Amino acid sequence: MNKVYLLIGGNMGDRVANLALALNLIEQEAGSIHALSSIYETAAWGFTDQPDFLNQAIFIHTLLDATSLMKCLLGIEKKMGRERDIPLGPRIIDIDIIYFNEEIIQTELLTIPHPRLTERRFVLLPLSEIALNYIHPVLLKTNESLLKECGDSLAVYKKSNL
Repeated sequence: MNKVYLLIGGNMGDRVANLALALNLIEQEAGSIHALSSIYETAAWGFTDQPDFLNQAIFIHTLLDATSLMKCLLGIEKKMGRERDIPLGPRIIDIDIIYFNEEIIQTELLTIPHPRLTERRFVLLPLSEIALNYIHPVLLKTNESLLKECGDSLAVYKKSNL
């Protein structure tokens, strides 16, 4: 059984309903959900002229290998209406693999651990809520340490407890 941390997020439409639908589809198609962070709100990162995002970290168990899981998650995004018109632009849903077991993967489709997770408080804050002591397999630091060291000044607000 593979143990995987994902980050889901979006800033279009009914953001809370979109997160809920993504969770439902992940559970149906990818694997069983074992932990959920609270939902966090943040301004857009990178391309900033767009609505605020809601994000949530989740921990799943899956029988899928990393490549198959990524293809499954991309299928869920497409099923939910995700369009990739503008890099870092508005989206109904975005599903990223943050960690896959303790593996280090570099392929055309995947980079795991997620290459920019250390730069983004909106990833590290919800991730630390459910995996504070998880050790990044490349940097050999806990998520707690990575969050403390993160230079991202973008404000991240807890919207709900689950």
